[in-house]
Amino acid sequence: MKIGIGSDHNAFQLKEEVKAYIESLGHIVEDYGCYSEEEVDYPGLAFNVATNITKGSLERGILLCGTGIGMSIAANKVPGIRSAQCHDVYSAERAQLSNNAQIITMGSKIVGPELAKKIVEAYLAVSFQGGNSARKIDQIMDKEKEYLLQGSCC
Repeated sequence: MKIGIGSDHNAFQLKEEVKAYIESLGHIVEDYGCYSEEEVDYPGLAFNVATNITKGSLERGILLCGTGIGMSIAANKVPGIRSAQCHDVYSAERAQLSNNAQIITMGSKIVGPELAKKIVEAYLAVSFQGGNSARKIDQIMDKEKEYLLQGSCC
């Protein structure tokens, strides 16, 4: 699988460890930054990974910041993306199995390297199963399309 990864400065060290781990699992990793602990704003990084998923250049993404919240919010602004914040193995599995999330996010101030690796491994090891979940995902995506066509949500 081709996986996009990105982080802000808060999660740079964790990103480097997670990136090496994903590669050790046999996946191709494309690093979208940041490339040091120098301060950087995360939205552009999240938009970049998410956009490349919608274009088909990447299959999935892993985004990291201090809490994982900001990255998930930013990634979810890209139409067609489903990003889920995951700080445990079960949530990571369900993000893919039940929600077909193309991206997971984590916070470096919340999870350490070993747990982050387990979360990533669980997420990458499963595929969306469809079934009742597909119907729910379709409802979410239909609402997104409706809002996009209207030009606003309210």
